[in-house]
Amino acid sequence: MTSKESKDLFDIYELALEENNSEIINETITKIKLLFNKVKEIEIKCFLSNENDTFDSYLEFHAGAGGTESQDWADMLRRMYMKWANKKNYKIEIISEHKGDEAGIKSSTLKISGDYINGLLKFESGIHRLVRISPFDSGARRHTSFASVWVYPVISENIDIEILEKDLRIDTYRSSGAGGQHVNTTDSAVRITHIPTKIVVQCQNERSQHKNKDTCMNMLRARLYDFELKKKEKENENLENSKSEIGWGHQIRSYILHPYKMVKDNRTNFESSSPEKILDGDIDNFLQASLYKLNA
Repeated sequence: MTSKESKDLFDIYELALEENNSEIINETITKIKLLFNKVKEIEIKCFLSNENDTFDSYLEFHAGAGGTESQDWADMLRRMYMKWANKKNYKIEIISEHKGDEAGIKSSTLKISGDYINGLLKFESGIHRLVRISPFDSGARRHTSFASVWVYPVISENIDIEILEKDLRIDTYRSSGAGGQHVNTTDSAVRITHIPTKIVVQCQNERSQHKNKDTCMNMLRARLYDFELKKKEKENENLENSKSEIGWGHQIRSYILHPYKMVKDNRTNFESSSPEKILDGDIDNFLQASLYKLNA
């Protein structure tokens, strides 16, 4: 839409207001909203100029201390991003899943594929905090739970990442996730530890151990690539150390369901009073606020 078309649209709207023509007012408001969304999409892409922004993404979820409470929260977070991706018609693949003792997940890895996924999600890495009345507490007390999210790009096979066989420890185990009884009767799941960096990747979504190993190696390449990028950008936090400190000191966002309702990003100060909508996948405004403020 050209600038002349935009001006004409606003002129029509002003005339409709003067004539109190509700039909044209509503029709024009709809067109203005569509125009606004298009402008916003173009603006966002201006912040996604890095080559890595065009890549697909792996998302890792880890429950913090607190047992069932945190494991349920990790699952709620995973569901939030899956709902967001579904609304965008992005492809979602569950790479691994370790279920909680009573509910939720101890850890899980997703792969989300689509346009500019890594660019849109790259600032979601960190600790997410939930405050709510626990559904698992018979005394109906308020609980605070923590879970971590780690986002890193699915890299192209053309990118050369050196991985030495002597630096790897490869373990196989029985899958505990989806896939039917057959999965659980063989040691098809694979876990690879990169000894120098202590990076661990695992996959259990295929029945073939060989395919799971290939997926693990691709994830390890992606993690090592992301690790080196962060060092070059002088953001060389030790990822594994950060993961082990899931608590007050490394929060990026709080989701408060009680005694009041609010979701607030600690880095951008963007907030919403509708946590139910956010947890239902309506996170675009938080993603955009992060791009505008943290991408500078």
